[in-house]
Amino acid sequence: MALPLMPKATAVWLVDNTTLSFEQIAAFCGMHELEIQAIADGEVAIGIQGQDPVVGSQLSADEIKRCESDPDAHLQLLAPTIPMPSAKSKGARYTPVSKRQDRPDAIAWLLKNYPELSDAAVSKLIGTTKPTILSVRERSHWNAPNIKPQNPVSLGLCSEADLEKAVAIARARAGTTRAAKAAKDAAKAKAEAAPDAVPDGTGVL
Repeated sequence: MALPLMPKATAVWLVDNTTLSFEQIAAFCGMHELEIQAIADGEVAIGIQGQDPVVGSQLSADEIKRCESDPDAHLQLLAPTIPMPSAKSKGARYTPVSKRQDRPDAIAWLLKNYPELSDAAVSKLIGTTKPTILSVRERSHWNAPNIKPQNPVSLGLCSEADLEKAVAIARARAGTTRAAKAAKDAAKAKAEAAPDAVPDGTGVL
């Protein structure tokens, strides 16, 4: 069964923006109905940005309306307009020449939606270089006026699994860094608040 790109992110969007049943969303996204309910309850997919399947040309607005009016209807995925990337188990990521012009758009999307990703993570994810990432961030890229942020998954530059893994690692690392900084700040504040100890000449403070 064909599934939409980034099914979990798509499910988040459908839960938030339509009146489709949990069963309809689950069937379309290849997920369990209870997981869709958990998304609606805010128990899972926390922090995942919803992916609009209409903008991504995976569903039509009319198709959503059709299924909203008929709880027994099933959403039909639109035929993909771009070739799907083939999975590779080993070796460095290779980006076809025809796709390389899309990388600045993908970089801009990642910088906008996942600022916690390091340049190294972005570079590894879509097969680009740190200077290119820097030029997109600073808008000094030669084609900056024409760069339009686009999801690298929908562009075929990486898989949803790779993107979710990179984001999870970045957020875990950011959480560890924040915790360490908070502990350091707390220790510093405690030291500054403690009264200065001055010897009285007897060897007793």
